[in-house]
Amino acid sequence: MSLSAKLVSLATAVPPYVLSQSDVAAAANRGFGGRYDDFERIARVFKTSGIRQRHAVQSIDWYLAPLGWPERTSAYLEGACQLFVDAANNALDAAELEAAEVDTIVTISSTGVATPSLEARVAGRMGFRADVERVPVFGLGCAGGVSGFSIASRLALSRPGSIVLLVAVEVCTLAFRLDELTKANIVAKALFGDGAAACVLRAYDGGIATVEMSGQHTWPDTLDIMGWKIDPQGFGVIFDQAIPPFAQRHIAPAIAGILARTGLVLEDVDRFACHPGGSKVIAALELALSLEQGSLDHERAVLANYGNMSAPTALFVLERIIQAGLPSRTLLTAMGPGFTASCVSLARAA
Repeated sequence: MSLSAKLVSLATAVPPYVLSQSDVAAAANRGFGGRYDDFERIARVFKTSGIRQRHAVQSIDWYLAPLGWPERTSAYLEGACQLFVDAANNALDAAELEAAEVDTIVTISSTGVATPSLEARVAGRMGFRADVERVPVFGLGCAGGVSGFSIASRLALSRPGSIVLLVAVEVCTLAFRLDELTKANIVAKALFGDGAAACVLRAYDGGIATVEMSGQHTWPDTLDIMGWKIDPQGFGVIFDQAIPPFAQRHIAPAIAGILARTGLVLEDVDRFACHPGGSKVIAALELALSLEQGSLDHERAVLANYGNMSAPTALFVLERIIQAGLPSRTLLTAMGPGFTASCVSLARAA
């Protein structure tokens, strides 16, 4: 019997500052009110987003100061490194492993620039071996946690018995900008939070779940749906098309096509574990996947308590599903810049 890649452990971490949605809305009003004619209409998103609070690497006043690349990069390196250490140690502790036992590290992050990359910067603090293999991945955005999971599982399967650590770290709040008077920028302030998730994967007998398959679907001519633009002051968010209606029209056929590659159909999935990009995105996914409205309850809970943290968010959802009791088959899925849908099918370990 051939081995499969297994999820051994999953853990999460958040930074220390808790931002209530009402406080962020008030700060946005101070920063944009009177400067942007359509602010009051767009600011309704702070109430309709389904978010109660988020976590951030800095206090709310820090974001109201003039900031450029040096300040944002410094905050990214400090905050992302600490989140990496916290999430990675939590996952290793849950797997009863030491950092020195890790053979490969897959690091997912698209919200800052770090060269050397994050896992190299924390190697001494963590205690990684000198011969550990490093696989830093940039640019996957909100799909990064799921795509990273797929990459890590294939690396684990390529060397049975080796230990692969996946860490998805995003510091989305560093994209908050006061100089950019756009709808996309204001919506980003209503949605984004910071956080990290880490997984240990290994091809062996055991674990929480078996990785059955993975796949992606990228729609042509959709580069403008989501992404970053590079400005003198920092990253600028791109939301040039409405994501909920796109998801409602296109996600089910894309996921069905991914599943079909291994002989599965949508009806074979017991639980979809979706990236909760926003309350409207969650509702659109329920409609598209023919789910009862309200059935993506863990997604709504993660969104309410943490906001959209980009790559790690789907893994926060998976953590809650595991804690509640993993069903026979769970499909972990997220959409991200490209525009791309990424999926990983997980079968509950016997």
